[in-house]
Amino acid sequence: MSLPLYLLAVAVFAMGTSEFMLAGLLPEIASDLNVTVGTAGVLTSAFAIGMIVGAPLVAALARNWSRRSSLFGFILAFAAAHAVGAITTRFPVLFATRVVAALANAGFLAVALAAATTLVSPDKKGRALAVLLSGTTTATIAGVPGGSVLGTLLGWRATFWAVAALCLPAALGILKGIPAGRAKEQTPGGPALRAELAQLARRRLLLVMLLGALVNAATFASFTFLAPVVTGTAGLSQLWISVALVLFGIGSFAGVTVAGRLSDQHPGPVIAVGGPLLLVGWPALAVLADKPVALLALVFIQGALSFALGSTLITRVLYEAAGAPTMAGSYATAALNVGAAVGPLIAATTLSTAAGNLGPLWSSGFLVAVALLVAFPLRAVIAAGRSTEVLQWSPTSPPRPASPSPACPNGRTATTNTAKPGCRTV
Repeated sequence: MSLPLYLLAVAVFAMGTSEFMLAGLLPEIASDLNVTVGTAGVLTSAFAIGMIVGAPLVAALARNWSRRSSLFGFILAFAAAHAVGAITTRFPVLFATRVVAALANAGFLAVALAAATTLVSPDKKGRALAVLLSGTTTATIAGVPGGSVLGTLLGWRATFWAVAALCLPAALGILKGIPAGRAKEQTPGGPALRAELAQLARRRLLLVMLLGALVNAATFASFTFLAPVVTGTAGLSQLWISVALVLFGIGSFAGVTVAGRLSDQHPGPVIAVGGPLLLVGWPALAVLADKPVALLALVFIQGALSFALGSTLITRVLYEAAGAPTMAGSYATAALNVGAAVGPLIAATTLSTAAGNLGPLWSSGFLVAVALLVAFPLRAVIAAGRSTEVLQWSPTSPPRPASPSPACPNGRTATTNTAKPGCRTV
């Protein structure tokens, strides 16, 4: 893996810290700005909605921009939004800064995902994605808990200032490590924008995007409202919120790392094993949340399972969107953030029910159940198309040597793997 890929991960670390840090700051933000915790939780959804809208829009515009300049501009805009958020005393203004920050994050991540796949060979998209997402998981290990501690000691505004400052060295790294070429220059002769957008009509692509969104919705439904569970249901002090976030982050890092090794070649086993375990884990966490040891252990496990399954599904998005080389990153970003927007909204509605603080955990279990119900009858389609068998559009790759195509039954087509001819379901 190349150095520029790791520099992108550094920037993703700064942005991931911001995206996840509200999980430990919601109670204080709500108190300071005179809103309910449920209302403050909408800040997470605002961020996600901004990324959903911004990812395809900015990715389409960035086709004609210098990748280095666009990434640099996005991260500076992200820093500025946090500086404004740190000084405001009005919740609507804070809400607006989250949307602006999300748009900048969406543009950055969409361009970064597309750029990352050009820095590795076509059969290593999963590993490249794992490196990029390691910035997010490292943020949950170090950045988010650190922000929670900083918020506890100096107030939530100090955390916003810290994120703004964290963007500056990442911006310098982008200027030094990322080539200045435009996105379209990386894919000369590639498909037109209309053709790339037409990829969204493919049912396999829509399916893996839906499943990725559902799993991420489950993750954010519980993660956003983890603080009240730790201090309320488990009866631990506020500093234990940081411990819980660290454990979730370590688990997520482990999950992404393992899945990154498997998702290119063996996505089926990751989904088949991780899905049911994730389904059992969320209700188990709800039932055992009043027992601190069990709570902390399950937070670690659920972090690992959530990110292993989620990153595998998002890797499948990149493979299924191979015909959209400059837009694939935005499709993956949109899928992730549809879940990040919907999850907290669903979870917030349960806080005022009899389930109370545990409502988000039950919501997560429900969302994973829906994902498995959708995925089970189509499991062969989801797991199909290992990296060596997926048609990869690459302008620099030499033409594949012709090989005899096997006769395939109706509904099936010859694979593009010349070393191992066969049939696959379309």
